Amino acid sequence: MPPADSSDLCSRRRMLGATGSALAGLTAATGVLPAAEPDAEAGPTGKGTESRIRVAVVGTGSRGSLLATRFASQPNTEVAYVADVDIERAGKAAAAVGAVEGVGRAPEAITDFRRCLDDKSVDVVVVATTNHWHAPAAILACTAGKHVYVEKPCSHSPWEGETLVAAARKHERRVQMGNQRRTWSGISRAMAELRDGVIGRPYLAQAFYSANRPTIGRGKEAPVPKNLDWDLWQGPAPRTPFHDNYLHYNWHWFWNWGNGELGNNGVHGLDVCRWGMGLGYPVQVESSGGRYRFEDDQESPDTHVATFTFADKRMITWQGLSCAITPEGAARRADEIFYGDKGSLSILGAGYTIFDLAGKEVRSERGDGGEDKHIANLLAAIRHGTPLNSEIEVGHVSTLYCHLGNIAYRLGRPVRCDPANGHILDDKEAMGMWKRRYEPGWEPKI
Repeated sequence: MPPADSSDLCSRRRMLGATGSALAGLTAATGVLPAAEPDAEAGPTGKGTESRIRVAVVGTGSRGSLLATRFASQPNTEVAYVADVDIERAGKAAAAVGAVEGVGRAPEAITDFRRCLDDKSVDVVVVATTNHWHAPAAILACTAGKHVYVEKPCSHSPWEGETLVAAARKHERRVQMGNQRRTWSGISRAMAELRDGVIGRPYLAQAFYSANRPTIGRGKEAPVPKNLDWDLWQGPAPRTPFHDNYLHYNWHWFWNWGNGELGNNGVHGLDVCRWGMGLGYPVQVESSGGRYRFEDDQESPDTHVATFTFADKRMITWQGLSCAITPEGAARRADEIFYGDKGSLSILGAGYTIFDLAGKEVRSERGDGGEDKHIANLLAAIRHGTPLNSEIEVGHVSTLYCHLGNIAYRLGRPVRCDPANGHILDDKEAMGMWKRRYEPGWEPKI
């Protein structure tokens, strides 16, 4: 099939027009989507309960390539396509999938992922692209009748997250966000203990992230690499010339495509904090920091603290250090810490430790991590109607925390929020950042 004709894409594949007003009625519900009526031999979504599930993986960087091999390792599951705007990366990912034990052959490597949407035999689309493509690609997949595994963050803006939830509802698709810690056994046990009152009433949760990223330097406009479709890479984002320090990772630090460290890794910690505290939308968000270590092209902060306040006298904080590893023995002893009126609970990796009010360790528990169980949960939802561990509305609310933190940071002031839907109150400038600008003709619709 030739590349899509940009002047005459069918309505399902074009991203034209608006979805209308933002969906104010979304809640923090954790339920699974209503199941389509099954036939006698089909699962709850119409897929045979033991049928082979065919998958297309979009985006083949480190995350996408890993997910491609892990999906290929699942029982009765086939990766049929790997897609990347850099065809050389797509080819390498296809070879990696073909080398998985028991697979036997490599999937087809393509540049334009929209080709796989036309294949009716494809059941699932895995979106592991740049952030600005996450929701638009997932929405296209839903409208094409595919189930979706979308990497975190599930959206580039709050409006996109709401629109993706609406697309999943309208087309009755199973959509799972890749915050895989929702499926890790140790963290799941920790959450259950928090709900059972092991530390009493939790009133504060703190999340920490640190890395030692180098400078991205000062980029220069450069010719587009011959193996890269730069126009398709930009997709929904307003067009900009190619620079030599954008790819394949530094796009995270530019607002046109990425969401900074808060949207990159902060979403994991904030999701666990929200889960453990049983919280929905905040009433106020404060955010401060800056690009402190290097003078370069990076737009997002390398040192960032965001605070989320809730109506019932509870709070979550996130501390992100992109260019400074936390010293041994300091806060890095935990990824998240919960404080309650009867003690505290800290999470590090896949395990957790409980402390009394005096700070003395009560007991420590281990757990396992990885991708496989989170993937298997999506496949079970498709085949059997099993509830998703991170159904897209759950993922959207956690992602929204990151968007609100970035909006407050970029404006340099706190924002107040409606606890019913997370929308920003009495601040037209802040609410003006609820939806991004799109390249003409690329705005998602459902």
